[in-house]
Amino acid sequence: MALMPKRVKHRKAQRGSRSGTAWRGATVEFGEFGLQALDRAWITATQIEACRVALSRHMKRRGKLWIRIFPDLPITKRPPETRMGKGKGPPANWVAVVRPGRVLFELGGVTPTLARESFRLAAAKLPIPTRFVERR
Repeated sequence: MALMPKRVKHRKAQRGSRSGTAWRGATVEFGEFGLQALDRAWITATQIEACRVALSRHMKRRGKLWIRIFPDLPITKRPPETRMGKGKGPPANWVAVVRPGRVLFELGGVTPTLARESFRLAAAKLPIPTRFVERR
């Protein structure tokens, strides 16, 4: 089951802005290690789930994982080979808007080497460059 809001005020949303840097969620708050985005993107619910699976499988139930992003923007899509006009398509999937500096995932209770390797595997599932950060 993919990540999505339980309910929303509006079924379809405008595309919004992805400009600027993350001014919230840019520091490691819960765990000791984090995976920080270096570029801007829409991260889909499927990509977040793929990262979660990769992290939890590599950690083998050791430590704790925090997911710091949530897909709350519906992305609509028209059916293929449809003529222009006829309005906006139905919601196809959900995305999280990620700006540079945003901490995507956090790990706690694991060694730095295990955290680094787990994040390397998770980063391979993401469409943007990321970096490993430690708590200050």
